[in-house]
Formats: sequence, structure tokens, C-alpha cells
Amino acid sequence: MIHAEGLTKYYGSLTGIEGVTFHVGQGEVVGFLGPNGAGKSTTMRILTCYMPPSFGSATIDGLDCFEQSLQVRSRIGYLPENVPLYTDLSVRRFLKFVASAKGVDARKLKGEIDRVVAVCGLDKVAGRIIGHLSKGYRQRVGLAQALVNNPPVLVLDEPTIGLDPTQIIEIRKLIKDLRGEHTILLSSHILPEVAQICQRVIIINGGRIIATDTPANLTHQLQKSALVSVALAGEASPALMGALHDLPGVVSVKRANDHQGRFIVETDHTSDLRPQIAKMIVERGESLLELKLMGLSLEDIFMQLVTEEKVQEENSS
Repeated sequence: MIHAEGLTKYYGSLTGIEGVTFHVGQGEVVGFLGPNGAGKSTTMRILTCYMPPSFGSATIDGLDCFEQSLQVRSRIGYLPENVPLYTDLSVRRFLKFVASAKGVDARKLKGEIDRVVAVCGLDKVAGRIIGHLSKGYRQRVGLAQALVNNPPVLVLDEPTIGLDPTQIIEIRKLIKDLRGEHTILLSSHILPEVAQICQRVIIINGGRIIATDTPANLTHQLQKSALVSVALAGEASPALMGALHDLPGVVSVKRANDHQGRFIVETDHTSDLRPQIAKMIVERGESLLELKLMGLSLEDIFMQLVTEEKVQEENSS
């Protein structure tokens, strides 16, 4: 549904992005991640026909973003980081304007506005002036304008930026409900949010794609050892921790800071030692409360990839 091939954009002597290539399949929800200045916004602006690339190509639903930009725009709902709203209009009048601009048939205007108002939970504020709404409701209005005319592709740039925790949960749920019906490319700095919403992530740094895969696959590729979190009813004795350390395949045993009875067992990545760990603890008469395998978080993955990329650039310069 979304295809980027070798996208490169120069701003005078500066390179915004270089050789950016990726695809997003129909119905997929994909997170687009990167530090500030990595090239996320440049890529999204090219995909949404705001500007052409210097080199490379991009297509949406088989249509060229440069040669067939009007057709592409009719298939995209775009929520930019700073949502452009007419704050002196009511929600319904603004959405009517957007629907007219998008070419919605006059006979279907009311029905389409009613649909996006309902989908985005704007029923209670549909008659209110946008400038009088909270940040959370304004973000909902921005999402509603992106959904007008039911485009198959949604490009969402920082959809929860500036919202409080309650508003973030509401917008996150709203985006989750759109999965399957739309292909979604989502940019966000809130990595746990991306992990909850997206099936796959694309990570960009320094204007180049450095990784694209599911969080689970990236964890498998990057995690050099397995971490097992263990919690006991009481404090773990030095004898127990020493015995666990002597188990074949165990690399280290360290106490955790958050709980006196919790410790982390680092093991060889190739084997699952949880059965042996649990057996030893129970046989020694300890009360085992919890034993779970810890994977890398999306934040860990992001930081590891970006840091490795920075080190490689410094070594090559």
C-alpha cells in the first residue's frame, strides 16, 4: 500500500534523507521511529505529497506521489504534528469545510460528518468552537479531518504530542480501533505507545533506515543474553544466589533495586534455564513468587540501534 524506494532529499548542501526504502502492507499499522532530525517528517511530507524528493520514488496504493499527487491525496488522511485547525469555527462547520475540500458529494456531507464525529467521540462537542476545546479534543478533531472521506491510508505524525495521560489513552484507543480498516504509518516519540499499537517498526537515523522488523524479531536479533526476573517472598540468601550462579549456562546473578527479594539471572541466550532455576529455588525451601523472561523493550531496541549507528559513524570518520 505504501512503497518508498531510494528516497533522497537535499536541502541545499544538507541531506535530509538518503536512500530511504521501505514498504507498508495493506491493513498494517507500522511505527516510524527516529531521534529529532532523523528524517521522519521529511519522509512523511514526501509521502503525503507536500514536497517532492530530490531522488527516488514513492507510491501510495500504486499511485506515484509526485506524478499523480491529486489522486494520492484523495487516498491519504494526514494528521501532521501541528494540527492546522480553524479555531474560530465549530467542529461540525470545520469538518463540513474539510469534506467539501475533499470532494465529498453534497448529498453525503451530513452522513460523512456524522460518521467521523461518532468514530472520534466528538458528539458532545460537535457544536462548540474549536478554539474553546481542550488539547485532547482538538487532537480528536485533527484525527476526524484525516478520516473524512474514509481514506485507505492514514499518516499520523506524533498524534498524542502534548496530551495528558488520560488523553493519550483515549487517542491510543481510537487509533487501535482503526486497525484493519486502514493502513497506518505512525510516528511517535512515545515508544511504549508504538509497542502497543504497531505490528512492525521502521527506525530511521541520520536520514537512513537502520532497521525494519517486528519488535519481537528485533529483540531476538539484538539480545545477546536472556534475562530472567525472579521474585521471592523474602530476601535471597547469598548461598542461593551463589548456587544459581554455578548453574551451567548462567552468566550472572544480580540483585534488583526495586525489591529486596527480586534478582535478575542472566543466562546464555541459546537456552531457557527457567525450569532449572525454579527447581533449585523450590528444593531449597524458598517461596517463589515470580519467575519471568525479560525481553528488550522497544526503547532498549531503539537506543541500542541508534547508539551502534553513532559509534559506527564515528569510527568511519
